[in-house]
Amino acid sequence: MGEFTEMRNMQFKIAIIDSNILACMGLERILDELIPVAEIVTCESFEELLSKGEAEFVHYFVSSRIYFEHTAYFRDRSGRSIVMVGGDMIINGVATLNVCQGEAALVRDLVALQRRGHHAGMSAHSAHANIAPHPMSKEKPEPLLSTREVEVALLLCQGCINKEVADKLNISITTVITHRKNIMEKLGARSLADVIIYCVMNGIYNV
Repeated sequence: MGEFTEMRNMQFKIAIIDSNILACMGLERILDELIPVAEIVTCESFEELLSKGEAEFVHYFVSSRIYFEHTAYFRDRSGRSIVMVGGDMIINGVATLNVCQGEAALVRDLVALQRRGHHAGMSAHSAHANIAPHPMSKEKPEPLLSTREVEVALLLCQGCINKEVADKLNISITTVITHRKNIMEKLGARSLADVIIYCVMNGIYNV
């Protein structure tokens, strides 16, 4: 009980440690959408992380280069560390995230990582670290999308391109594009990542 109270009083911060500024900005935007209650802090180096009061961070997204330069540090925090890798690299004892993939796949992997509990760390901080409902979702979601739009959205979540959606639903590509436009407008979505988040949070798509 004391531990839970202590965590509720924590300032919920997530660190991204990577010298690649563009990569940091892209991941920061996605995490902002997935976990709106978190403060995302980007650091270009390990030294910058230490200068920002690292003890306050609930999770660390760290580049593989920085991870291997400071392995002992992040292994001590393995339940809170996610190593950003290029491909399907597996690092024993720590979670990994393939950042060399499209936005839709990256969002799916992030949600799947959270749902698996991200080792011990995610469950230990579940009061804060669970992905909060997206602003577009509600506890009892209204049927914002038509049946056909749901079918299109589900296929988009699965990574299908317009032509594949058209073939699977036996409709024209023009119709698919129209459905995509309507879906984006109805959800107030700015990107496919927003559509995926909406579908996950409302039980349309399960990762």
